[in-house]
Amino acid sequence: MQFFQRLSTLVLILSLALGVSVAQAQSGDTKRAITQISGDLYRFQNNFHYSVFLITPEGAIVTDPINAEAATWLKDEIKKRFNKPIRYVVYSHDHRDHIAGGEVFAETGATVVAHENAKRAIIGEGRPTAVPDLTFTDRMTLELGGKTVELIYLGKSHSDNLIVMNFPEERTLFTVDFISVKRLPFKGLSDAYIPEWISAIRKVDAIDFDILAPGHGPMGKKQDAADHAQYIQDLYDAVLAAAREGKSLDEMKTSIKMEAYKDWSQHEAWLPLNIEGVYRQVSLHRRGN
Repeated sequence: MQFFQRLSTLVLILSLALGVSVAQAQSGDTKRAITQISGDLYRFQNNFHYSVFLITPEGAIVTDPINAEAATWLKDEIKKRFNKPIRYVVYSHDHRDHIAGGEVFAETGATVVAHENAKRAIIGEGRPTAVPDLTFTDRMTLELGGKTVELIYLGKSHSDNLIVMNFPEERTLFTVDFISVKRLPFKGLSDAYIPEWISAIRKVDAIDFDILAPGHGPMGKKQDAADHAQYIQDLYDAVLAAAREGKSLDEMKTSIKMEAYKDWSQHEAWLPLNIEGVYRQVSLHRRGN
C-alpha cells in the first residue's frame, strides 16, 4: 500500500514538473529581437512579424505594435535602451495581426496615426487596438527631433488603407504584407485588390530609398519591390489567360508552374493558394464585365 502511495506521489511530482517545464517552454517560444537598420532606425521582430521604430532626440516614432504583449516588450526595451518616450505610433493598415495592442503606446500619450480608411475599418471591425488620433488621405510627413517620416498611400493593394513609410535619412522603406523579398505573397491573397496591387507596387519605384524592410521575412533592396510586382503580374496574366481558355481552377493549379520563381520561399506550399486568390479576382472582374 505504501509502495502505491509513494508511486502516486512520484507520478504527481513528475506531472507537476512536466507541467512547469511545458509552461516555461510555451512562454519562451516567442522570438523577439531589435536590430539596427541604419542610423537611428531599428527593426523589431516578434516571431514572424516585423515593425520598425525611429529614435530621435525628442522621442521615438514606432510603427505596427503587432499585439499587446509585443508592444509592452518593445516599450520597455525602448525605455531601457534609449530612455526616450514614444511620441507617435503609425499603423501600416487595419489588419489585426499587425496593429493589435496600440493602446499600450497610446496610454503613454503617443499620437496614433493611420490612413483615414484604416480608422474607419478599425472602428467598424472592432479591432483590439487604439483608434487613430490623426489620419490622412494621400501623404503625410511626421517631424520629430529633426527627423522625418513620410507616410504614403499608394492606392488599393493588400487592403484599401495600406500605407508605406519612408525614412529618407536612413534611406529605408517600411512595407507591410504587399511586398516580400523573394517570397510568394501570403497564401490565398485575402483582402487583396488585383490588378491595383500591381500598380501600387510599381509606384514604389518613384520613392527614393535603398533598403526595403518588409513586415515579414528578410530585408532587401529596391529591386526586390519590382521583382515582387513582376511575380504578381505574371501570375495574374497566367490565371487570366487560363480563364479565357475555359480552364477550371483545379486545372490551373496543375498547369501554372511559375518556374521563374521556383527558388522563392513558399513556392511549393503557397503557389496553389496564390492561384486560387487570383482566380477569385479574375472571376469577379469577368463577371463585372
